[in-house]
Amino acid sequence: MNTLHDHDDEQIGVPCVLMRGGTSKALFFHEADVPPPGAARDRFLKRAMGTPDVLQIDGMGGSRLVTSKIAMIRKSDRTDADVDYTFAQADVERDRIGYDANCGNISSAVAPFAIDEGLVEAAEPITTVRIHNTNTGTLLVSKVQVKHGRARVLGDCAIAGVPGTGAEILMDYTDTLGAKTGKLLPTGQPVDTIALEDGRRFEVSIVDAATPCVLIAASSLGLSGSELPPDISADRALIEAIGEIQAKAGERIGLYKHWKDVHLPGLPLAVMVAPPADYVDTNRETVKAADCDLRARLVFLGKCHDSMAGTGSMCTAAASRVPGTLVNAAVGERSCTDTLRIGHPLGVMTVKVIARAGDTPAATRFDALGLQRTARRLMAGTVYVPRDAG
Repeated sequence: MNTLHDHDDEQIGVPCVLMRGGTSKALFFHEADVPPPGAARDRFLKRAMGTPDVLQIDGMGGSRLVTSKIAMIRKSDRTDADVDYTFAQADVERDRIGYDANCGNISSAVAPFAIDEGLVEAAEPITTVRIHNTNTGTLLVSKVQVKHGRARVLGDCAIAGVPGTGAEILMDYTDTLGAKTGKLLPTGQPVDTIALEDGRRFEVSIVDAATPCVLIAASSLGLSGSELPPDISADRALIEAIGEIQAKAGERIGLYKHWKDVHLPGLPLAVMVAPPADYVDTNRETVKAADCDLRARLVFLGKCHDSMAGTGSMCTAAASRVPGTLVNAAVGERSCTDTLRIGHPLGVMTVKVIARAGDTPAATRFDALGLQRTARRLMAGTVYVPRDAG
């Protein structure tokens, strides 16, 4: 592990950049500056973030899953990629670092980081960066506005959940179908039934685009679809039921040997969906039914997402165009457009989605699957961890 300030007898200093990507924040490292994969890397990352601790007071995490993320970047040896990107999710309450998924919001900051750090050659006015996500083995394409050799920050692109506007970043997820399982519909069916141990049965759609998701009609869980994250996360019986659905769906598609091996898993992401309706968002603003095509609430690691995960939005958008899925039913005739407007707890996210019908729902393919994001470098410096963690 290369360090800048390893002369300290008790702490190790490692260069890093704090970046916002979409509606999340992460510590960005050059992969060469952190330990290789394994227990030493996990100890270092948990100590850097302050995990486990609900406040993460002794680290850089912000006490929420959306601010407890890490990205590790290096030049790629692949001919079809410019950089390799490994995403890590630090749990807040549990002593855990997860690598089993990608984060779409943090993905949007990878290309600006790579440009500003000299990992790819900057070209004005747009630099295209091909990103190999090592978590899923998929390729993402990011188009970044560049000025004077650096990623632009100022612009007129607004995204729900981030104050103000910024320079638009276009993220293309067209080549991420079957990211973890190799199939858009891992079970081959647009709808499956999952039985809980208490006897309740739920119809779900299990879809894998950008990341695997298990999509559930909010009404089947006794929800309206307009609930906000604090209320969902505080309902422990609901969270446990969703966690069991996730675990059993994960077992069904080969993510886990047995569903009891995991508790409140990260994958598949759980997305509760409902048709459009007026609702009040986290900022106490009213989102009109006419301004969205679908309401969605996303749960992972036992908590409701404060907005909407980028990869989760990609999978939800893909599912909306697959005949027979619960998302397709919730969207209805609104699935005939080239975009999906997802109403989430912080407003509305617009996703570009253009599908081509296949002979079967599982054969659906996409000419466009992507979204607009903004990203910004917040701080560059050195993160310190005690030597017993390094």
